[in-house]
Amino acid sequence: MNPLKAFQMPKQVNITARSSSITNSFVNGIIPYIYPTESEVIKVLEILELNADNLCCAYCGDKSTEWDHLRPIVKNKKPTGYISDIYNLVPACGKCNQSKGNKLWNEWIVSNAVLSPKTRGVADLEGKMIRLSVYEKWGNVEPIDFENIIEAEIWEEHWSNCDRLHKDMKKAQELAAVIKQKIKDRMDYNTNE
Repeated sequence: MNPLKAFQMPKQVNITARSSSITNSFVNGIIPYIYPTESEVIKVLEILELNADNLCCAYCGDKSTEWDHLRPIVKNKKPTGYISDIYNLVPACGKCNQSKGNKLWNEWIVSNAVLSPKTRGVADLEGKMIRLSVYEKWGNVEPIDFENIIEAEIWEEHWSNCDRLHKDMKKAQELAAVIKQKIKDRMDYNTNE
């Protein structure tokens, strides 16, 4: 066996690769988190036909590890108007939450996305979709128009701060690339051995 097949280089880190995390932080930083009542949680579990003692992912049925925003809170680098409340959160597993990202649940769940329930061959996908549709209608949720609530100057300042951070990250990445190349140029051993 070729020993190089056993080796795996750690993934290279890129400063600008975190730009979506920065945008998400700027959105999450302004949206309210509304904690549910016990009766609201009971209703969600009832609609989704889930058990609190053995909580499963609403999308695929695996063990739930977190609650996911059913409707995305960020789209095109801006808030969608949906918030973190019981009417927009469903139990999920890490695979589904990461795979879904900011996609619409009803398109993603039957898509060929990596780790989507369809690509994983999840049983009773149609039943899960029906329950998720019922849940989605239950709260009668409408997105909030944040821009009509907040004064224009404050709103612009918030997003200007976000843009400035992105620009600084880009400059930092460019400088990091120069530094990395200088270090590589100074190394005195052959990396191709």
